[in-house]
Amino acid sequence: MTMDSFCADDGEKIHLKISGNGPPLVLLHGWTSTHRDWNPFLAAFEAHHRVFRWDARGHGGHPLVTQSIPTAPRMARDLHNLLDHYGLEKAVVAGHSMGALTLWQYLRDFGEERLSHLVIIDQSPRLLTDDNWKNGIYGDFDHCRNAAFIDALERDFAEALLRLVAFGHNAKARAAYLDNTVGMASARQRLQSLVPRPLIDCWASLSAADYRDVLATITLPTLLVYGGSSNFYSTATARYVRDSIPGARLHIYDDVDHAPHLWERERFVRDVLDFVAGA
Repeated sequence: MTMDSFCADDGEKIHLKISGNGPPLVLLHGWTSTHRDWNPFLAAFEAHHRVFRWDARGHGGHPLVTQSIPTAPRMARDLHNLLDHYGLEKAVVAGHSMGALTLWQYLRDFGEERLSHLVIIDQSPRLLTDDNWKNGIYGDFDHCRNAAFIDALERDFAEALLRLVAFGHNAKARAAYLDNTVGMASARQRLQSLVPRPLIDCWASLSAADYRDVLATITLPTLLVYGGSSNFYSTATARYVRDSIPGARLHIYDDVDHAPHLWERERFVRDVLDFVAGA
């Protein structure tokens, strides 16, 4: 399957893969990831949907050709451009982590008209915490900790990110990092191959965002999938998002991390297809 592309309205080329037949399903990956995150679900989703999987700008090994950095508003506009370019209406959109933030930004900027269903995977509407907000990263990741993290990214991007994943709520991730397992070494090698600058700029935008006000405005059917042992968020965060979106349906996958869909693949496919079908 070859890579397709379209030009965003600032001239940046956005790369994606399109497959399957049926109503449109747009899949938005997380920070530092690519369209490949969705490969395990293709066979099931393609049988019911025309599936659009992009590499967000600054991701997927595609060098930026413009001066526009991958901020949350810019990526939301890229999503708007994607819907325009392919003439999509009544799209189901699923966002994991950064993809969820992109989707919330899209709703703020462009509304719900062209969408039909939303799927949010393990994300908080505000990453940073303060005295009045404990449902962000770790429950205690404030502006000072974020500034230190960004500084660490500047010095050693791969190691800083691996440590962010490892030293949160998930004990298995911490053990894997400390033991430097084969999987951890592979992740380090992949992260070391990335171009850090646009990804650091992207993180600065994501960590400055606050979408708590957006949640209450959502009227579309919304499915929430959260990891019961998420590296970053407690189940209180999942419940906050559920209670803030009218009629939202929450599934917590026990004993799995920030990527619950990748650990419980068959369940995730069933949950999404049943949800879209109205079961």
